[in-house]
Amino acid sequence: MEAEKRREELLRSLREAEKPVTGGDLAQRFGVSRQVIVQDIAILRAAGEQILATPQGYMIPLNQAAAAVQAVLACRHTPQEIEAEIGIVVDLGGKVLDVVVEHPVYGEMRGNLMISSRRDLNHFLERLAVTEARPLAELTDGVHLHTIEAPNNRVLEEIIAGLRAAHFLVD
Repeated sequence: MEAEKRREELLRSLREAEKPVTGGDLAQRFGVSRQVIVQDIAILRAAGEQILATPQGYMIPLNQAAAAVQAVLACRHTPQEIEAEIGIVVDLGGKVLDVVVEHPVYGEMRGNLMISSRRDLNHFLERLAVTEARPLAELTDGVHLHTIEAPNNRVLEEIIAGLRAAHFLVD
């Protein structure tokens, strides 16, 4: 398959997907290596396509419902408390879109998370364990930002209250 045609098909596949798609699945689907998929994604991004790389795979953000609200929250906790922190958000009906830290040398560092369920959270924690990767917040003594999305202001307020009660918010 010609590279340009493959990229068009790849983009169509991501747009039609109901959940993130792994690079391995895309490579298998198109009969190429995972590295070719990574290169194709980079080329599509350079052309202006909004493709997110999440722990669950690649995805194109859907247009959010008009009622959805977002907030950026400053948090602080130990690595052992990641599950508790994100669990509060998803259990109350929210979604953790990303994590951001301010590194003294590199500046802002962002990781797209897109965690909206306990299943997503468990997958994220498994990936941390299997890869022995360290959470970004370890670079900043546990201080980090999360963009949180909720279906409405009431749910967002409940999430903030839950995080505050658990002493995860930096006030």
